[in-house]
Amino acid sequence: MHLIGFGTATPAARYTKAACLDAFQKSAWFARLDQRSHFIARSVLQRDNGIEARRLSVDSLADVFTIDPNTLGARFLLHAPALAAQAAGRALANAGLEAGEIDAVVVSTCTGYLCPGLSGHVIERLGLRADVQAFDLVGQGCAAALPNMQLGRALLDSGACLQVLSVCVEVSSAAMYLDNDPGVLISACLFGDGAGAAVLSRHPGTAGRGVEWVDSTSLTNPAERRALMFEQRDGMLRNILTRAVPGLAAEYAHRVLQTVLGRAGLRCSDVQAWIMHAGGRDVLLALQRRFDLDGTPFRYSADILREYGNLSSAFVYFVLEAALADDAPGGWWWLSSFGAGFSCHGALLRVQ
Repeated sequence: MHLIGFGTATPAARYTKAACLDAFQKSAWFARLDQRSHFIARSVLQRDNGIEARRLSVDSLADVFTIDPNTLGARFLLHAPALAAQAAGRALANAGLEAGEIDAVVVSTCTGYLCPGLSGHVIERLGLRADVQAFDLVGQGCAAALPNMQLGRALLDSGACLQVLSVCVEVSSAAMYLDNDPGVLISACLFGDGAGAAVLSRHPGTAGRGVEWVDSTSLTNPAERRALMFEQRDGMLRNILTRAVPGLAAEYAHRVLQTVLGRAGLRCSDVQAWIMHAGGRDVLLALQRRFDLDGTPFRYSADILREYGNLSSAFVYFVLEAALADDAPGGWWWLSSFGAGFSCHGALLRVQ
C-alpha cells in the first residue's frame, strides 16, 4: 500500500492555554467546582504541559462552558463534516486525484455520533461517486488512525479498490464534560479539534515523496479498558483518563515496535523519523524513556502537541505531514497510535 496524498484541517479559532484558564475562571463552572479542581486546572494550564494553544470549534471560549447534550450534539453535526471534508479535499488535491477516482472512504471519530454517519457527509461534500464503498468506524479513540488505514489496506489488497480515502475527525469541544474528577479536568485541558486525511493507493503516487506501508501490527488489552475511555453520563460523553496511561502507552508502543522491527530484521537505530501519537507531555516522556531515546526523535509529535493540543485520532496525520514538509531523511519511518481499548498500533513505512 502507498500513501500518496495528505491533508489536515482545524477550526480557525486559536486559543492559548492562558486564555483557556482565564475563561474557565470567569465561567459559572469555576464556582461549581471545588478548590482542588481549581488547583488542578491552574497547575495544568499555567505550567509547561507541552501545549501552548488549541483550535476549538467555538466563536468564543465562553461557548465552551455551555455544556448540555443538545449544544454539544449540534456542535459536532456542524463542524465534524466540514473539518472531515476539508482535510479529505486537501488530501485529494495533494495526491493529484479527482473525487471520482476514489473507490472507498473510511471515516473514524470518537467525539460524536451521527446516523447516517460522517462518511455520507464526506461523499456529499466532495462529490464522491454514488457507488463508493463507505465505512464509519467509531469507538477507537486516539488510536483510530491506524485501524482506519489497516482497513484501507485490506480493501486495496482485496482488489476491490484502487484508491481509498482515509479520514479521522475529532471535535473534542463537542465532547466537553466537567466535574471534580482530576482525569476529567486534565482531559478538558488537553484536547483540540481537527481532522486528518490520507489517500491510500495500490500504486505509488506521481507527486511528492513516496510513502509505502510495509508492515503493521496491533495490540489490545481489554483488561485495561478503564484506563482510558469515554463513558456516557447525563446524555454526554465523559472522558476517563487515569495515571496509568503514559506507562501503558509506552509499554505497548514498545512491544508493537519490536514485533514489526523484528519481522523486518531492523533495529530502532534504523528508524529515520518517528510519527507518534503524543497523548500529552507525560506520554511523550514515557515513550522517550521506554525507547531509550532523547527528545529529538519525537520532535514532530512535540511540535504538533504544543501548537494544537491532543487531536485524538487525527493527530498522527498532522505529525506525518509535518515530517514530510520538513524533508525528514528518507528510509524507514515508524508510525504509531494508541488509545482506548487499551490498544496500540504501529506501522513500518518506507519513505523516499
